[in-house]
Amino acid sequence: MHIYGTKNRQTSIVATDFLRKNDRMASLLPAAMRMARLQADCAAILPVMAGNTDVISFQDGVLVLAVPSSAVAARMKQMLPKLQSALAQRGWAVESVRLKVQVGRAMPDDKPQMRTLELPKTAVQAFEELAESLEDSNQNKDLVAALRRLAEKRK
Repeated sequence: MHIYGTKNRQTSIVATDFLRKNDRMASLLPAAMRMARLQADCAAILPVMAGNTDVISFQDGVLVLAVPSSAVAARMKQMLPKLQSALAQRGWAVESVRLKVQVGRAMPDDKPQMRTLELPKTAVQAFEELAESLEDSNQNKDLVAALRRLAEKRK
């Protein structure tokens, strides 16, 4: 069984072994397994939203899900009836679902790739020609230097 929130299966096994060996923590294992099953069922029902939602709690028929933004919460609100009825078919007695926006939760590990400006050789050549054609004056000094740096970087 994979415990949600751990990155790989081996970590899950280590966590469950720890919980089983410690008397005080052993009482948490059934609750952790139950939450993992509920998270897995939610992910199976709404696979598109699975990466954007986390089960926070499930008590007294109230399921609380964490979402990363209000935009995701708005989309989730439209899917709640489907989620609730599908969970009922799987044996979960969900009377209501609450959404909590938690902006700082689960940020993806992948950093966004920065775009780099790709200039064709003709454009670089045009910047060099412009730098050479400008009048050598105090007014143009900074512009000429910037054009030359740009052309040099893009070669």
